Amino acid sequence: MGILHDDVVIINQAEKEGEPSVITVNCPDKAGLGCDLCRVFLFFGLNIVRGDVTAVLCELELTIKKVKVSTTPDGKGLLHTNKRKEDASDHLKNAIWSAMISCDIEMVGPEIAACSAESSFLPTAITEDLIPLEIPDELPSSLTSTSVFIAMDNSLSPGHTLVQIACQDHKGLLFDIMRTLKDYSIQISYGRFTVKQRRKCEVDLFIVQTDGKKIVDPCKQKSLSSRLEMELLHPLRVAVVSRGPDTDTELLVANPVELNSKGRPLVFHDITLALKMLNTGIFWAKIRRRMIGDREFEVYRVLLDEGEGLSVPRSKIEEEVWRMLMGWE
Repeated sequence: MGILHDDVVIINQAEKEGEPSVITVNCPDKAGLGCDLCRVFLFFGLNIVRGDVTAVLCELELTIKKVKVSTTPDGKGLLHTNKRKEDASDHLKNAIWSAMISCDIEMVGPEIAACSAESSFLPTAITEDLIPLEIPDELPSSLTSTSVFIAMDNSLSPGHTLVQIACQDHKGLLFDIMRTLKDYSIQISYGRFTVKQRRKCEVDLFIVQTDGKKIVDPCKQKSLSSRLEMELLHPLRVAVVSRGPDTDTELLVANPVELNSKGRPLVFHDITLALKMLNTGIFWAKIRRRMIGDREFEVYRVLLDEGEGLSVPRSKIEEEVWRMLMGWE
């Protein structure tokens, strides 16, 4: 990469407005580093338009296991000093300004803790509909990416399997590819990523297994190809459903969690931003992780504030939240 020192990050700003900046990273290699780097880029709102992959670095240190946000929040731990409470309150006031009525931070009582210990987070019917474990024959056109082409070739390199991917671009595309390869313990020796007209992407990856060998087993190739196709067609699941006897409107968003328990960055930010643009309020929101089948998902439940009645059609909410999450707003 032209860098003589380990653990170096160089950022070259674009010479002209509208042109991409170049970030060069040099660091020791290991399986999953590509996923970690893409997660950092996604966290900072960066969009990768072209790249040569040789080494990556860094990972985030904080993982959300469970969150509930409402007018009477529970499930929070006590901040151990008054100064920490004051610091947290001040940060919230600076962010929310005049919209904040009050801010109280206190120990959670046993009665509230007992109420939050749910035995089942999602009804089975919703789970089966929201999070299919296989690609269905047909997906709603507004809630899925376009077709994905994936090919594997062992003839072009004596020591690597070439994976070629052609698909539509979306926010976090490389992250979705890298986290899938990381879950399969696949290492990338070299890769190229380009975005062409109309958000069309082409990705070439020279990969090996952790033992340094090609992927020659047809079953492994098929399994990896199917998983990549599923993750790129439908990286997140979005649904708007009726909840409770009063038929309140609830927005559900789910995304898969990596095997090392790291989730997708900025999902809740994008959900709330999309709802804000639709002028739709939130009554309460919960974030929790749940095992569905043999995979862990991060599930966001958002009960919408309907007020005089929900003026935005449910299909419009689904589509706009999906487009925001995919970076197509």
